[in-house]
Amino acid sequence: MPTDPFRDLREELCRGHRRLAEAGLVALSFGNASGIDRTAGVVLIKPSGIACDALEPDMLVPVALETGRPLDSRYRPSSDTPTHLVLYRRYPELGGIVHTHSPQASAWAQARLSIPPLGTTHADHFAGEVPVTRALRRHEVAGAYELETGHVIVETLERLRLHPLDMPAVLVASHGPFVWGASVTEAVDNAIALEIVAAMAADTLRLRPQARSVGRWLLERHHSRKHGPDAYYGQRPSTPT
Repeated sequence: MPTDPFRDLREELCRGHRRLAEAGLVALSFGNASGIDRTAGVVLIKPSGIACDALEPDMLVPVALETGRPLDSRYRPSSDTPTHLVLYRRYPELGGIVHTHSPQASAWAQARLSIPPLGTTHADHFAGEVPVTRALRRHEVAGAYELETGHVIVETLERLRLHPLDMPAVLVASHGPFVWGASVTEAVDNAIALEIVAAMAADTLRLRPQARSVGRWLLERHHSRKHGPDAYYGQRPSTPT
């Protein structure tokens, strides 16, 4: 029997979906995660309507990156697949994408408000305010809706001149967050972090409505401790002895 070339990615995605459910970021069949094998030009994504915590590796649907055509699966891919494909095609740095309707981040999206960087927890993961898109126009919703959702995310990042790994999340107005990373695991980590900082920002503004964003110098120092060439947070990868 031939070896599945996507076995490791399938298992990572199943772990990621379970983590999203355990963290309370998804319920029922809400939300989805995907990962990409760029050498093969294939994206694996959760099938439509399947609960995240019920997912098995062989349920994940392979989709051709270039054409968006499902490959050899008895399941239909997530309805959000076109959004994921727009982001993978535009940003070769991305290795995993997560979409949730997590309560705290989605509340900001529904309010059509960006999440301000009020403290260092935010800065550890996001290099500035987490932006919200403009509302999709009527013709965009009536047409290729999920494709246009991807385009409005890209439009938002590029209008603000944001690098996708410095700002690994965008709130889609009236909808919810799309989050990503260099890997599936990193994308899930960022989705969990986003929900935490969304809740902290809301609580902070309830306590002190006039609270201001953290100073740029402190934000940049905290972000650079974890990201970029001079990062020094955490442990170095072990090397063979």
